[in-house]
Amino acid sequence: MRSDPAEFELVAPGSLPAVLSLLAEQPGTWLPIAGGTDVMVLYAAGKLPAGKLVSLWNLPELRRFDVSAREVRIGAAATYTDIRNHAVIGKDFPLLSTAAAWTGSIANQNRGTLGGNIVNASPAADSLPALLVYDADLILTSVRGERRVSYNSFHVSYKKTILAPDELVLSVCLPRRFDGYFAHTRKVGARNAQAISKVCIAALARPNNGIVEDVRIALGSVAPVPLRMSQTEAVIKESALDGATAKRARLAAIEEVRPIDDIRSTVAYRKAVSGNLVEEFLTRMAASPTKA
Repeated sequence: MRSDPAEFELVAPGSLPAVLSLLAEQPGTWLPIAGGTDVMVLYAAGKLPAGKLVSLWNLPELRRFDVSAREVRIGAAATYTDIRNHAVIGKDFPLLSTAAAWTGSIANQNRGTLGGNIVNASPAADSLPALLVYDADLILTSVRGERRVSYNSFHVSYKKTILAPDELVLSVCLPRRFDGYFAHTRKVGARNAQAISKVCIAALARPNNGIVEDVRIALGSVAPVPLRMSQTEAVIKESALDGATAKRARLAAIEEVRPIDDIRSTVAYRKAVSGNLVEEFLTRMAASPTKA
């Protein structure tokens, strides 16, 4: 059953300080809403519990991109269209640019925001594995000030994060230090577009003379949170870039993931696909004419 609009209050203070003041005065009472692509699904299904919504849409502090020699900062309310169209993101962080192109329809990409995807905390979100492998940091803000945290520590369990009730994600920080890495991403879903992932992968590696010097792999839809594959990475790192390593990595990935059966897929399928995606990543890197 659809929610009753009379049971909800929506305010748009129009400035970031005003939003933060509202959250500080009544922590946990107001639900921040940016593009609304996740919130409106719950609203339409009659499952949105919050009665008070505060709009973050078009706040300039949350939409900006700051590019320096060291890092790129993406405002939390930057849309997927903003990310797709940003030249530096496309060049330095192709995994994120591709994930933005996978997210929903064009209409969803025009409204959906990176910060909303992060705070919604779905383990099936397409953009989150890319943030893990790029070693993203988050800037969190409140009336108490700002704090910088590693994105790797942000998700603590299914749909649970370290974000305090009076905080917002201000920006996402990506270090510009992955030049020369081989990048690979793949989404497995029921359709080529507008599908929630059964499994998705984002992966980077730096080979040197046939040895994998550094590797970073993350998967979505295989655990309660987006999963950095540290055990699988340990099998690959400092190993030869060959078929034997790829097969060992596939088996390690199958053991490391923690999927569930749900309406989109099964544990057995997700485990098999996870292993295949890791093996495919290494096989494609070995065959790449640009590998070091």
